[in-house]
Amino acid sequence: MATVMTEMRKTGTEDGGATLASPTESKLGAGGAAHGPADPAPMGKVRVKTSDLILFTTQLAVMLDSGVILSDALDAIGEQAADPRFKAIILDLSERVKGGEMFSRALTFYPNTFNKMFISMVKASEASGRMVEMLSVLTGYLNFEADTRKRVLGALTYPLIMVLMAIAATGTLMFFVLPRFMRIYEAREAALPKLTLVLVHISHIVGNGAIMAALVTSVILLGVGLYWWSHTVSGRRVLDGVKIRTPIIGTMFVDMVVTRSMRIMATMVNTGVRLLDAIRVIQGCVDNYYFQQLWEEVDERVQDGYQLSEAILISERAKLIAPGIIQMLRAGEKAGRLGEVCDKVSIFYEKRLQASIQSVMTVIEPLMITILGVVIGTIAIALLLPVFRVSSVIAH
Repeated sequence: MATVMTEMRKTGTEDGGATLASPTESKLGAGGAAHGPADPAPMGKVRVKTSDLILFTTQLAVMLDSGVILSDALDAIGEQAADPRFKAIILDLSERVKGGEMFSRALTFYPNTFNKMFISMVKASEASGRMVEMLSVLTGYLNFEADTRKRVLGALTYPLIMVLMAIAATGTLMFFVLPRFMRIYEAREAALPKLTLVLVHISHIVGNGAIMAALVTSVILLGVGLYWWSHTVSGRRVLDGVKIRTPIIGTMFVDMVVTRSMRIMATMVNTGVRLLDAIRVIQGCVDNYYFQQLWEEVDERVQDGYQLSEAILISERAKLIAPGIIQMLRAGEKAGRLGEVCDKVSIFYEKRLQASIQSVMTVIEPLMITILGVVIGTIAIALLLPVFRVSSVIAH
């Protein structure tokens, strides 16, 4: 491990010290191999599969634990990477480390590949000299997030298939069946049922290219506006407030953020990172405006000499953390076992999070089925009403 840290601290400066090589001095070869630091502008936007990132983190932890120096480990992993884009990134990281940069600093060139939490935890591990342990924890957390995402997508698969089938069936009825009945009614100068007329008007709108183009343009502009607004302070405040206050779903979001916060805290405290550094890492990793405000306040209070539990308790956002957690943190501080307590809290909240996700899925699935049933049922009735009346229309 000492060899690894020596490799990363060649310049002895906080940010790695070495002057970055110009992108024009070294480019990626035709086969995707890097012969020097690549241009971070295009590569920094690359997103890789979660499975590839998990494999990279696991391999790096194993190789460093075996005594391989960081740059050699990155070279070996990069040569074996299946994704050529990820291969180029890994080899570029190796070149930057060889040039004297800190590993965490090199990671910042690829924010879409390595998120804030990943970079912050690597930076903390460089300070504590326990990178192997931190990478192992990162592997576990990435696996947990991937499993959570997979469970959510799995639960939504059935409703999604129903939506697609409903759209296909509705389109067939509206554009192939309904026009036939319209011709019959028009030929007999009979009026269609009012509910069917509404459906006819909708089909005309959908079939009108100019109207649909205007609608699609409006939706796109609205989406762009909402996306921009969601990245403003006011937008984040509103949307994050909705996330944590919505019944059932809010519990899931809160459990997710608390699980992440306590796990990071446990990992960093147990690996010798200062409490203030751990709090700042958490502050940059929690993806919620209100929790970020909470940890900012806690940071200020701890700097003023308060214990962690006291700082949370007197915060304006203290309600975000359950009183039981604060009591456990206070007990851990008194016993000098804060890291161990945070670890137990993270395990407890991980189980709560799984239960919360299951609760959300239990509600969403029947809700979607009910909404689809109402929509499809209404359309079916609108289409069947002309069928029921067609015999009387023909008789006249």
